[in-house]
Order: sequence, then C-alpha cells, then structure tokens
Amino acid sequence: MKIIHTSDIHLNSKMESSLNSKQAKERKAELLSTFSRLVDYANQHSVEAIIIAGDLFDTESINKSTKEFVLNIISKNKHISFLYLCGNHEKTAFIDNIEIPENLLTFNNSWTYHQIGNVVFAGVNITKENHKSIYSSLQLDSANTNIVILHGQTSKYFAKDNYEVINLTELKNKNIDYLALGHIHSYTIDSLDDNAKYCYPGCLEGRGFDECGEHGFVLVDVDNKNISTTFIPFAKRQLLELNIDISKSTSVYDIDELIKKEIVDLNKSNLIKINLVGSITENVNVDVEFLNHTLNELFYFAKVVNKTTLAINIDNYKNDVSIKGEFVKSVLNSNKLSDTEKEQVILLGLKALNGEQDL
Repeated sequence: MKIIHTSDIHLNSKMESSLNSKQAKERKAELLSTFSRLVDYANQHSVEAIIIAGDLFDTESINKSTKEFVLNIISKNKHISFLYLCGNHEKTAFIDNIEIPENLLTFNNSWTYHQIGNVVFAGVNITKENHKSIYSSLQLDSANTNIVILHGQTSKYFAKDNYEVINLTELKNKNIDYLALGHIHSYTIDSLDDNAKYCYPGCLEGRGFDECGEHGFVLVDVDNKNISTTFIPFAKRQLLELNIDISKSTSVYDIDELIKKEIVDLNKSNLIKINLVGSITENVNVDVEFLNHTLNELFYFAKVVNKTTLAINIDNYKNDVSIKGEFVKSVLNSNKLSDTEKEQVILLGLKALNGEQDL
C-alpha cells in the first residue's frame, strides 16, 4: 500500500507579512493549488490513502469556497481514503456542520481506529483533558501494520500542563510501525523504537522566511510490516535566505555585483532574503532600496536586509572637529576608564552617532 503523509498545509493563510497584496493573493491560491496537485500525484502513483496530520487550514474561520473546494476534491476521489486529524489551528472547524464524505476518515478526542486492508490507522485529538491518558489507552494488535497519527511537538518527557507536547517515550513498544506527526513545519524523521520511525513531513509550501528550504510530503510504502519512506519535494516555490559578506565592498556597485554572483544559479521563481553581513566603513553606501529594486526584477520576491557592522578606526576621529571627534577626545581623556573600556565606549558611541541599530 502506498500512503501520502502530509500536514500543516495552512490553507487560507493571509500571506501578507512580506508580500504585496497581489502576491499574497497569488500565494494563497498556490497553497490550494499545491494541495490539489498532491491529490493528482496520489492518483498518478496509485496512492490509496492520504494522511493529513493536522492544520489543513490556518484558522477556525475557514473561507466557504476553500472549504467547498477541498470537500469536492475528497468526494470526487472516492478511491482514496483521506485520514484527517484536526490541528491546533483549525481545530474541528473543517468537519463541523458538514456531511462528511465516506472516504474522509476523521478522529476525535478518544482513540479512533480505521482499518484499510491489514493497515490500522489510529489517531486522537490531543486535548487538555486527555493528554496524559492517551498513552495508556492506545490499543494496537501486533498482527496488524499500525500507523499512529498525532499533532503536536515531540518530547521524551511529559511537559506538565503543556497538552500539545507528545511524549515519545510513552509511545515506545506500543506495536506502532510508523508514527505520522504534524505541527513542525520542516521535514524530520527519526527512530521511535527498534521497530518504528516517527516523522514530520513539514508543510507543503513555505510561507515565510522562518520556513526556508525544500518543502513537500512523505511517500510511505507499506509491505506488510516493512515500511519505507521517501521525502518528495513538492512546493511550487522555495524560500531561501543567504548571508553575503560585503566587508571588501567599497560601493553599492560592488555590493550589487557580489549579490549577482551569489544568486546566478538560483531559481528565479523563488522568494529570497539576502542578509548583508560583515564590517564596512561609514563611507560605503549600502543602498538597500536600490538593491531591493534590482533583485525584485529578477525574483518572484526578494528582500535585502543590512546586518553589517561599522568598521571604525578610532585614530581617524582624534583630530576631527565634529561631535564625533569631541566625543572621542572626551572619552580618551577620561581618568575613570581603562584603555579597553575606552575603546568599547568609543565604538558603541560612534555606532550610535552613525545610526547603527544593532548595538
């Protein structure tokens, strides 16, 4: 049996943190399109079940047309079982007050078991009331292939009153063959015990620069008790973040040329954030507005952030007739500071006078 494991799709995300209104609207539509493409992939590769391990939607306020679109996809693909676990974002909003299609298999606040062939899918919505008892109440037959579905952050220990934390230690040696998780937005797979892996597929599409890198889903191949997994990159666009050291640059032209060399092989349909780092002198004009304009002509979206520090030669200010010069001389003439302290005070003061933010 082939199974797709996905989660954290976050349909209806506003996508407005960095994008303009047109791009935000487009990316919002691309999230829905990617989910539709995932179902197309399932059809093309004879996938029998799709696990959605929470946060299919971004909030409990679900757009009516989006909800109807997703329900139509599910109902028109009756040969695929959609195993849907509620997440902490949408909670039960998707399945409230609807006629649930026969192939949409859901879970509630106590363990629910769905069997397809010899594979048993067990899942539960973790709540404040049940988060300590779910481990002892899980019942799995070792004769079956058992896939457990949960949504939350993993830990080897109980997290007191944090009910969204999943205790991995309590799930060991429970006849689990694969632990399908949701909540973490990057792909992660590791051993649960000697027989099973636990896995986060990550989100289908990165939505901000805290979600950089490849995104997609996990294809799970079940052959009796033998389970293999493959991560499938699937996002329409990637988000990339680069640090570029401009310490040797003497002009905005140099900086622009350096950036172009670093990005020459990157896919221009992606979203990119460039952090300018290093130490520069105050006469180097880091024209972020110009650099942003240039990059946005090349990429779907680009953002330049100046994170450089100011390279300061104190000797240059000793005879300077200015506020900076007077400040340096007053510190140097102080009898209360050591030479090391004087240097630190001068550097901090000159950075402040130059308007540098990261003091």
